[in-house]
Amino acid sequence: MPIHDWTRVDAGLFHDFHQSWAVALRNSLNAGTLPSDYFALVEQNIRGPIPDVLTLRLSPGPDRVADRGPESGGGIAVATRVPRTRLTQRTEIASYLRKASRITVRHRHGDVVAVIEIISLGNKASRAEFRALIEKSADLIRQGIHLLVIDLFPPGQRDPQGLHKAIWDEFQEEDLELPPQKPLTLASYDAGPECVAYVEFIGVGDCLPEMPLFLRPGSYVLAPLEETYQTAWSTFPAALKGLLENPA
Repeated sequence: MPIHDWTRVDAGLFHDFHQSWAVALRNSLNAGTLPSDYFALVEQNIRGPIPDVLTLRLSPGPDRVADRGPESGGGIAVATRVPRTRLTQRTEIASYLRKASRITVRHRHGDVVAVIEIISLGNKASRAEFRALIEKSADLIRQGIHLLVIDLFPPGQRDPQGLHKAIWDEFQEEDLELPPQKPLTLASYDAGPECVAYVEFIGVGDCLPEMPLFLRPGSYVLAPLEETYQTAWSTFPAALKGLLENPA
């Protein structure tokens, strides 16, 4: 299903869709995408602005993800091959930053290993909200928590080169030119000792690609963005669909 132009409707309508999409993502991850000792929850607060979907790991201790095979109980095999995305960037996070800011974020049901953030207009509405988003994103990565950011809104005055550039500048500044007609951003961050960003640029009318959701450095599952977007769209009110499918 082609991505809709969410700038054509007010923020409240996208907020409603965004909530349904987060639930659909949660359900899909828990229905077999994640290994059996991982699970996803929606909107659990972890230090600062609330993320959309958390991936949690049961039984703290050495991670056994790499030993999983296709037939292991509950969950598909976790991939370790390098994801293929339009842009890949690497930076080694300084060890002193790890020591200064790393916190083991715990939830009563498990350890947080990854966050999925679906960006809304509210995240870019003010300088304070935008800085809170960027600082939270960088802090999660510094803590070793993997991050998947989904931004279906084009760059604005606060992120003229896109949201990924704003996040990446917290680690190192690099030139970035957005591809023509591809102003929307999907960015997955492997928060290992060498932080790696896997970035796709998309546009209105494109289908959403699957994106890697890292569970530990170098190991990931593919987040079913297109499938879950369609699920959320199927329950969106018909009267409101017309505002996006047949704009005046």
